[in-house]
Amino acid sequence: MRTRHIHPIGPRRGFTLIELMIVVVILGLLATIVMPKMLSRPDQARRVKAKADIRSIQSALALFKTDTGRFPTTSEGLEALVNDPGVKGYNADGYLESMPVDPWGNRYVYISPGVHSKDYDLKSYGKDGENGGTGDDADIESWNMQD
Repeated sequence: MRTRHIHPIGPRRGFTLIELMIVVVILGLLATIVMPKMLSRPDQARRVKAKADIRSIQSALALFKTDTGRFPTTSEGLEALVNDPGVKGYNADGYLESMPVDPWGNRYVYISPGVHSKDYDLKSYGKDGENGGTGDDADIESWNMQD
């Protein structure tokens, strides 16, 4: 009985160890360039998130006003968007699922009627959690938001 050996026709396919190591080194170099840039921007990402939250809260406030004819009072606060404050026309499902907190874990500040706008003022105190500030500590304010 004769044994037959089958040999592939043409060049062998696959990567050598050297080729794989070169790819790993290139990926490592790219990671060392890209990762610090991504990791140095968490505060900017939090500020963008706070602005998006404020816009969502503003939409919920507009729905509240549409249903009830007014905005929540300062004493009712943003809690009125989650739990019925006993207002005629209130949507039984509420307007937000839970009390909003800013990306730094602080509650948003709500005042109605507003000081800076007729209906209400809505703001996050930013990274430092205190009124005022500059840079990453600057407040994010509904009446002063820029994209």
